[in-house]
Amino acid sequence: MDIRRIDETISVAPQLSVDDIAEAAKLGFKTLVANRPDSEEAGQPAMADIEAAARENGMEWVYLPVESGNILDNDVDRFDAMIREAEKPVLAFCRSGTRCTVLWALSSARSEPAQDIVAKARGAGYDINGLAPRMAQQASKQS
Repeated sequence: MDIRRIDETISVAPQLSVDDIAEAAKLGFKTLVANRPDSEEAGQPAMADIEAAARENGMEWVYLPVESGNILDNDVDRFDAMIREAEKPVLAFCRSGTRCTVLWALSSARSEPAQDIVAKARGAGYDINGLAPRMAQQASKQS
C-alpha cells in the first residue's frame, strides 16, 4: 500500500485492495474515499467489497467516482463538501492517487494559497503546477 500524506487531514493512494483496508484503519484513517469508478479497469477490486471492508473496520465510506482526465466543477463541489464534513484523517484513492490529489487541490484552492497547495502536493509526489489556471478559477469560489 502506497499511502502519500498531503497534510494532517488527507492522504491519497493508488488503488487499494480489500486487504489494505484493515491496515488503513489501523493507521488511524477514519474516512475512506473512492474517486475511481467501479469497473474502470479489468481486475480492479469491486467497490462494494472495499466498502464492506471499510465498514467492517469502522471507517466511514464515501464513493465519489470521477472520470480520469475529466474532473468537472461539480466533482470539485462534491469533494469540497465531503472533505469539510468527513471525519478525519481521510484516505482517498483512485488508480494512481492523481485524481484524488487534483480534487483536493481544486477544492483547497477555495481557501488556501495556490503555492501552499502545490508544495503539499509536491511533498506527496504529485506535480500539479499545470492546475494553476483552474486553482485560480476555484479561488473565486471561496468556501
